[in-house]
Amino acid sequence: MKIIRADKTDIPDVARLFDLYRQFYRCDTDLTLATRFISERIENGESVIFIAVEDGSVIGFVQLYPSFCSVDAIKIFILYDLFVESGRRKSGTGKMLMEQAAVFACEHGAARIDLLTGKDNTPGQRLYEKLGFQRTNEDFYAYSLNL
Repeated sequence: MKIIRADKTDIPDVARLFDLYRQFYRCDTDLTLATRFISERIENGESVIFIAVEDGSVIGFVQLYPSFCSVDAIKIFILYDLFVESGRRKSGTGKMLMEQAAVFACEHGAARIDLLTGKDNTPGQRLYEKLGFQRTNEDFYAYSLNL
């Protein structure tokens, strides 16, 4: 298996996985939406996506968004999406994708990677904690405003 940075040629494969990722979070399937969203992120350079490729098939991805933490006055990356096909989980793919994300963030001057995950995503929580992520939501509440 190899982990590589996705480019325009990978959009159909990433979009397929992104659609499955959204279904995991109880969204209706919408491959057109997924393709448009992933295309815009890659073509506009708004995110960094790494893919796991095994035997010529894309089996997982991780997506990072650059940002900053004003309080600490540092550059950070927000790890918003991590997904591995259901039949390929527990193979180390997620760990490899996460490790590549950390290497990339360090190489690009980030001091931290932040992420949110579903309260019921216990497999993801175990992976994040195994990789050294610490739960921090005791200090802050997450809010969102739909526009």
